[in-house]
Amino acid sequence: MLGPENPFDSGCDFDAVLRRRGLGPRRRERPPQTLQVNLGKLCNQACHHCHVDASPKRTEVMTRATAARVLDLLTHSPSISELDITGGAPELNPNFKWLVEEVRAREYPVIVRCNLTVLFEPGMDWLPDFYRDHRVHLICSLPCYSRENVEQQRGGGVFSKSIEALQRLNRLGYGRELKLELVYNPIGPSLPPAQAQLEARYREELGRNFAIVFHRLLTITNMPINRFARQLHHWGKFSEYMGLLVNHFNPATVEALMCRGLVSVSWDGRLFDCDFNQMLEMPIFDGSAQAPLTIWHIDDLSALSGAPIATGSHCFGCTAGAGSSCGGALA
Repeated sequence: MLGPENPFDSGCDFDAVLRRRGLGPRRRERPPQTLQVNLGKLCNQACHHCHVDASPKRTEVMTRATAARVLDLLTHSPSISELDITGGAPELNPNFKWLVEEVRAREYPVIVRCNLTVLFEPGMDWLPDFYRDHRVHLICSLPCYSRENVEQQRGGGVFSKSIEALQRLNRLGYGRELKLELVYNPIGPSLPPAQAQLEARYREELGRNFAIVFHRLLTITNMPINRFARQLHHWGKFSEYMGLLVNHFNPATVEALMCRGLVSVSWDGRLFDCDFNQMLEMPIFDGSAQAPLTIWHIDDLSALSGAPIATGSHCFGCTAGAGSSCGGALA
């Protein structure tokens, strides 16, 4: 039986929970520090847990003109200290290489969220050396240290390619002088285990079996959005999963939520409080709340300081248990 904060009870929603605990409503209390850019939904994989609904069949990709405007906005927003590039598989965007080169030439740190198997796509053999030469911070998906669990979530053959990619990156200095972090997602409708303990297990298993080293493991909760939401409905567990998230709401995670210091840009240039809001079409609105804000409507992202943050029932995914963000656990 679900608890009193069941999101399907008519009197309960995420904002209501925050208000009852004296934590809301949420606003941007400071200028954003991270600019996260989604280069599109094209991907060489179609993972079961993907909130982006990315796949090899998607055609949405950021154009050069939009990428150039992102670069302009980055350089005119003094509060932004890093660019975080995601997708899909962002490397499949034809403007990916250009954008990374231009941002690194301006001495901004660059994070790339890599699915590892993209390194084996035709014509992508340049990627590992490119990452090394531009000292890109890599955050790589590896939802488990076992073949069975990885391939259950991401498809046959993915585990072997992922391990080979990590070994190749290790040989180039990743996991030592170059930053390499791994990402864990639960296989099914459950919360991630404790991040520190799971990281220790990853180190033991990957080190002993494959001589792989990395800096940190990030545990990320599967969000009840798009493909994973459909999977939950197929299992008949959507309400049960939402109840799990709500009943494990942890107020200690709220102050560390990524939406407080990050702005997300969609492939078509719209602005969002986070990548999850982006996939749910919940944009940041202009001052009149009449139209979605885009990268062409703003010259300095510091102007977003004080703006309200759009929330929904999916936000329980970021605040359940130890919390979840693009940077892993929050509490």
